[in-house]
Amino acid sequence: MPLSRDAMDQKMDEHFAYEARDDVAGVLATLDDGVEHDIVGWPSGPTHGRDGARPFYEALFGDLADGRVDCIRRLYGDDFLVDESVWRGRAPGRPFGLEGRDRPLEFRLLHVVQFTRAGAIARENVWVDLAAIQRQLPQD
Repeated sequence: MPLSRDAMDQKMDEHFAYEARDDVAGVLATLDDGVEHDIVGWPSGPTHGRDGARPFYEALFGDLADGRVDCIRRLYGDDFLVDESVWRGRAPGRPFGLEGRDRPLEFRLLHVVQFTRAGAIARENVWVDLAAIQRQLPQD
């Protein structure tokens, strides 16, 4: 039986809430043990398993702060969703290799997320508007 839209929404909202609190353990708990985690353009490339995803979230939470994700729209399939969102917050670290200098930051995100039958995130593929980040964080 396909996962309901409500179940997918609940898992994504839970995932984003843990991200907003910089809670690595919480975020990882939303992922399946064997998750394929792919942040497009991230230097390590796609990773597998919770332990493979951990370094990304540890770096992310050091580079970005006070973040919130606002959903623009979601599209659904039987076991997946596509989430178009906007991230808003500050950049105290070096997000995507750029000096943030604690400047405000806003950029679009596109998540393609596939779920297990039990509702865990089995695959997370994330596309980031890097051009918007580069415009807002010019380097001297």
